[in-house]
Amino acid sequence: MSKFIATSAIRGAQGIVAEADSMLQDALQKLGPDTPIEFKDKAGGGTTFYLPVIYGLMGNKVQKLGDLVPVVEHAKSLVPPLPQDNLWLPYLGETLDAGAATLFAFETIEGIRFANGEQPEKRNGVEYNGPISDVQARSWGIQLVDGRMPGFAAIVGAAKSNEVAVKIVRELQSKGQLIFLCSDNNGRSMLDQLMEENVDIGYDTYIVPFGSDTISAIYGLGFATVAALSFGGVEPGDFRRILLYNKFRCFAFVLALGPVDDLKYAAAAGAINYGFPVIADTVIPNILPTGVTRYEHVVSIPFDDIPGKDDLERAERLVQRCVEIRGIKIKIAKVPIPVAYGPAFEGEVVRRADLAIEFGGKGGMCFEWLRMKELDDVEDGKVEVVGPDMDSFEEGSKVPLAIVVDVAGRKMQKDFEPVLERQIHHMTNGAEGFSHQGQRDITWIRIHKNAIAKGFTLRHIGDILHTCMHNDFGAIVDKVQVTLYSEPDKVAELI
Repeated sequence: MSKFIATSAIRGAQGIVAEADSMLQDALQKLGPDTPIEFKDKAGGGTTFYLPVIYGLMGNKVQKLGDLVPVVEHAKSLVPPLPQDNLWLPYLGETLDAGAATLFAFETIEGIRFANGEQPEKRNGVEYNGPISDVQARSWGIQLVDGRMPGFAAIVGAAKSNEVAVKIVRELQSKGQLIFLCSDNNGRSMLDQLMEENVDIGYDTYIVPFGSDTISAIYGLGFATVAALSFGGVEPGDFRRILLYNKFRCFAFVLALGPVDDLKYAAAAGAINYGFPVIADTVIPNILPTGVTRYEHVVSIPFDDIPGKDDLERAERLVQRCVEIRGIKIKIAKVPIPVAYGPAFEGEVVRRADLAIEFGGKGGMCFEWLRMKELDDVEDGKVEVVGPDMDSFEEGSKVPLAIVVDVAGRKMQKDFEPVLERQIHHMTNGAEGFSHQGQRDITWIRIHKNAIAKGFTLRHIGDILHTCMHNDFGAIVDKVQVTLYSEPDKVAELI
């Protein structure tokens, strides 16, 4: 465990717990212990889970200010002293305690703000969402359970530029992720950037701004807690099962954009309790050993060091890395090709009279080769065609073709290569107007004229394989990259 992160998180926890204690004492004196507290989103939707994190992890029903007194006392008891300079210890347990204390302090402060009529927050003409209502939590919770929504990304701070902010959000949306926004960098937030680019914000677009400060991140963990209580069959107060449910069932992560201060480190420690890893686009210490999270706990990916032609490509790869670190399995709803796709076409025969082009067969060269690579060596979703495409060849011609599929995954093994390679036959045969026979270096492919007329190209073979590998073998495959070669000399060299 990084001593630097531990020290920063504990220092942040000490400060926020002291602030919560001070605010509570002041509120008790001014408003009285019987002042009611109720979480509501900006539309007025409420929750039956009281203050969800406190209710879930402690079992305490906070309905009025006086109910927060034992919560703050418990938070104070969890905060450890700062690590000593002359003694280095395993700091993980103490840091996680500090993270839990931070979450209780965050929700206490938000509860007091509701009692004061200060929430949901309105700032600079923007009305923030605040907590997630029960109605919306149930709707999203069902999608988490059935797999339509893999999880959520809690974005803290602001991106390098407006263009990068939009790219990050679009990449997350394309992967089915719910997006929560909070906090800022020197007064500028991701919400500001998206609004300036006219990006629609709200429940309908899966982009939810909780508030302008880091404290509002508690609403995301409240949603995660409600999911465990509602769909995991967990009783309030059974904190261990709630945290384990989120570790294994709710594939969420924190993406910290910009500088990370003590309070953000403390909030990150709280998120790690839930099994949610933290990825930063700046230089901070890494915590790579696994344990509380499924894979790495804290990963620093300095934005300018990410390989790519420009910032937009770096943003795309940053999101891919986040998905990989959390172990999110992407399901692609539909194969993105211009012809129909399904098992009904698997036995289709393309006859000579209907033939547009063929690869391999008697006297031809065509092969397919699937190989395992390291995660960093595969760019998920990349499909490249080296050589001329189908529209460049005469109708009915026989052309050489090499299909090279690179796959990577945390659970991928070398022994799986031939098993996955044999599935190329079934995957590609599902396309209308596409006939595939054989395997390895005796592959024979025929394409119907109608498929070419509808716009089917070599690239679409790669799209089929990328989609089906993820959907059918997502348990072992995290990334798929396909390269198709149609230059005769290159095919001969590779074969």
